Amino acid sequence: MVSADGPGSEPRRVLNGLSDIRAFFHTNTTPLYFVSPTPFNLLGIDRWVRNFFYLTYFDSFEGEHSRVFVPRRRERIDFGSMGDVCNHLLRDPETLDFVTQRGPGGKACFVMLDEETQALAHEAGLEVMHPPADLRHRLDSKLLMTRLADESGVPSVPHVMGRVGSFDELAALAQSAGLGDDLVIEIAYGNAGSGTFFVHGQRDWDRCAGDLGGQEIKVMKRIRNVEVCLEGTVTRHGTVIGPPMTSLVGYPEVTPGKGSWCGNDIWREVLPPAQTRAARAMVGKLGDVLHRQGYRGYFEVDLLHDLDSDELYLGEVNPRLSGVSPMTNLTTEAYADMPLFLFHLLEYMDVEYELDINEINSRWERGYGENEVWGQLIISETSPDLEIFTATPRTGVWHLHDDGRVSFARPGNDSATLLDESEAFYMRVAAPGELRCVGAQLGVLVTRGHLQTDDYQLTERCRRWIKGIKAQFASTPLASSTPMVSRLVARA
Repeated sequence: MVSADGPGSEPRRVLNGLSDIRAFFHTNTTPLYFVSPTPFNLLGIDRWVRNFFYLTYFDSFEGEHSRVFVPRRRERIDFGSMGDVCNHLLRDPETLDFVTQRGPGGKACFVMLDEETQALAHEAGLEVMHPPADLRHRLDSKLLMTRLADESGVPSVPHVMGRVGSFDELAALAQSAGLGDDLVIEIAYGNAGSGTFFVHGQRDWDRCAGDLGGQEIKVMKRIRNVEVCLEGTVTRHGTVIGPPMTSLVGYPEVTPGKGSWCGNDIWREVLPPAQTRAARAMVGKLGDVLHRQGYRGYFEVDLLHDLDSDELYLGEVNPRLSGVSPMTNLTTEAYADMPLFLFHLLEYMDVEYELDINEINSRWERGYGENEVWGQLIISETSPDLEIFTATPRTGVWHLHDDGRVSFARPGNDSATLLDESEAFYMRVAAPGELRCVGAQLGVLVTRGHLQTDDYQLTERCRRWIKGIKAQFASTPLASSTPMVSRLVARA
């Protein structure tokens, strides 16, 4: 099948079905770039897409990954966000030269970007493969998405919105909605739990009052829940919905944040079949919401499974790639058809295509590989001490021994070659010479098997992996003469 863009234009082929689309990406000639602090969010996509490159600041692979470019001149700038890193890379002469050498017509994708990122990408001759930054920012508001979801029939945890200036005003607002006195507060913007606060009394309020700053907040009844994550892609033919996974949240062994996300488990029976259908229907409705707002492409949804009422509620919607994207793109569904992110790329590849999205969603809901279980762990520094790393574990495949020790097994670019649960792929973020401080991300570990038990505790095997990997780090106290080295939690 062919189509034409207008009178006198050359007809172009229409990609018809998944086989055509997979072949299209395997023969792609357009330079495609993922610009981010590390390759983490899209690691492995280069196996599916020819001419796909990672432009990163942190040297996770020490030059051993052929698709990862890291500039040699990396003065230790005090980055405040992932977006700051991307903007720095888009100004870096060496990075820009790498882009220029690969020819014109390149396209770039990001996790975080703002108007400055868009302008810098345009100056570099790159098309941004995302909706406009102002639209993404507006839809990233937890308060706005709660209202839009409610209008579309996607329920949230019992809540009320408003502004409060004291604990008494908070208590009165919560009482007016029948929420009780054990509360969860969310502000409009915040990543990985940074905008979520737990308040059960005056003392809790005093700790977080400064962060609320008189802004509008969402006050929720506190429920006993587990977080279930699904990703989707809004396309011209409908929303493609990925598989569900549970989140690891707040484990003090790997994160200093009580409500901070620190990993995931993904397997066939995350939810019973009826609730899986309900969760996917909720994500489909949210995709429709985003589409009506002019959004297209990748997004992530956190649902809250109330363990007492068995209800599913909306947690939040992230209109972007997320920290769970590597798990979505690792699943058997991705290998049977293609990774979810490739549906996002299709929307920005200047190509016509035909797909039966309903058929794909039905197939993914049925699932493949019932015995396939994967887990990922985001390891961050939990000690308040300031030190300088003198040794950190390298990227590659590691082996967990029966006595709890871990040792480096072999080089590797991702988790594709793992044999069994005794192996894990570790991607380094923290490197020797960098600052060891509370909250700094150390690295990411991906392995087969569960990392969390049925009653939401870390498995013994997970604890062994944490202890074994942490034993590979060494550091020295920060002296007054030691040059400061900035660190960034390089994920979202």
